[in-house]
Amino acid sequence: MNDPYPPPAAGRSGRISPEISLGVSPPASLDTIGGLAVWLREHAVEEVECVTPDFAGIGRGKVMPADKFTRTTPTYLPTSLFFLTITGGYPDFDGFNAYDIDADLALRPDLATTRAVPWASDRSVQVIHDVCDRDGKLVEFAPRSVLRRVLDHYAAKGWRPVVAPELEFYLTKPNPDPVLPLEPPIGRSGRKAQKAQAYSIAAVDEYDSVIEHIYDYAAALGLEIDTIIQEAGAAQLEINLLHGDPLDLADQVFLFKRLIREAALRCGCYATFMAKPMEGQPGSAMHIHQSVVVAKTGRNLFSNPDGTASDAFRHFIGGQQTYLRAAACLMAPYVNSYRRLVPGLTAPINLDWGRDNRTTGLRIPISDAQARRVENRVVGADANPYLAIAGSLAAGYLGLVEKLEPRREVTDDSYNRPRELPHGLLEAIEEFKGCAPLREVLGDGFSGLYAAVKQHEFEEFMRVISPWEREYLLLTV
Repeated sequence: MNDPYPPPAAGRSGRISPEISLGVSPPASLDTIGGLAVWLREHAVEEVECVTPDFAGIGRGKVMPADKFTRTTPTYLPTSLFFLTITGGYPDFDGFNAYDIDADLALRPDLATTRAVPWASDRSVQVIHDVCDRDGKLVEFAPRSVLRRVLDHYAAKGWRPVVAPELEFYLTKPNPDPVLPLEPPIGRSGRKAQKAQAYSIAAVDEYDSVIEHIYDYAAALGLEIDTIIQEAGAAQLEINLLHGDPLDLADQVFLFKRLIREAALRCGCYATFMAKPMEGQPGSAMHIHQSVVVAKTGRNLFSNPDGTASDAFRHFIGGQQTYLRAAACLMAPYVNSYRRLVPGLTAPINLDWGRDNRTTGLRIPISDAQARRVENRVVGADANPYLAIAGSLAAGYLGLVEKLEPRREVTDDSYNRPRELPHGLLEAIEEFKGCAPLREVLGDGFSGLYAAVKQHEFEEFMRVISPWEREYLLLTV
């Protein structure tokens, strides 16, 4: 790729042209259709994207003229869209009538999620929607509904979870031929990125055009970035988000994935959230920092009044250790996900816990009492953020209510300890199907459908013959 950064259409330096794209989002306080209609007219918005995440975290929906959206006409999508496998196939479901007749489901806009689409050629906004049945009730299998259900379990106890995701991704050369391996892009120096450049400012500067586009797009969407850093892989970056409400943070990750891909494409490269996109390079994670506060007071449930760790802190860790193995298919949802979970390449292989120990699956970062938290390092960047956060918080919730005790703290290299996480997707699916407490918190209806989709994806993968098999088996066995 001779020119990694072709001249953009405009920049911010003209990167977002106010004459073409919408560079500002409506205020979150604009929570009525009438108020939004006025704002859309004042800002000459032409189109509204009605989107909702499916099981893979892909945005599904419709695009319509802004004036049609504000007439409050319901938007419908067929049930089958939400059960597409990552390849576009459909699994078989037994006894699920809505799927059998492919009934319509209604999209209900969450107006607080209305944000600009600054990369669009026309002035557009996007609105994340919930999915409802014909009676207006949230369907339990939609990813946003699953996370809401888990949060309701916490609310019933007077608790409120707080999360902060860290999202890793790679920039690569364009790769129109999937048979060819991915390669790092050429940076502004004219050289390929090198690995082992973690936290290098110079390495970040190599791709400053992409990063500036990310900042501009995030500002237009009203999304706040805590930090951007260079990770250990070649052209591997990480975006840290501020802590907050789990549903809001899941929405932000959902939006950031699209935003980052668009920024990379504008600069002539790809951005990928595959868990393991390149052989010999570290995988990409979505670490999730988690704490729980008392809803009425905001006090961190993980700390006693004197600042020491509480029983609830131990029980939350105990729940993570007991149930995250069963939730692994939510956090490592594809066959590729398990190529990341190998020892020695910055990813955990078990659910050990330790203070400031990055080799464990559950790390306790250095913090004061109010910020005491548990970092789940198992989750891959390829995970659906709604389902990964829901699964992790469900495991912690079960630990709290069952008062589960954790194993002893690990103070040495956890990579040298026995593997605890599933070795592959099929094993993870079986663990998930066999864990009744976790399925109950997430919803049995969702759990059965999700397991069927993942099973079908695994069977589709098993039809593919890999280069490894041809190389080592063709003329040998």
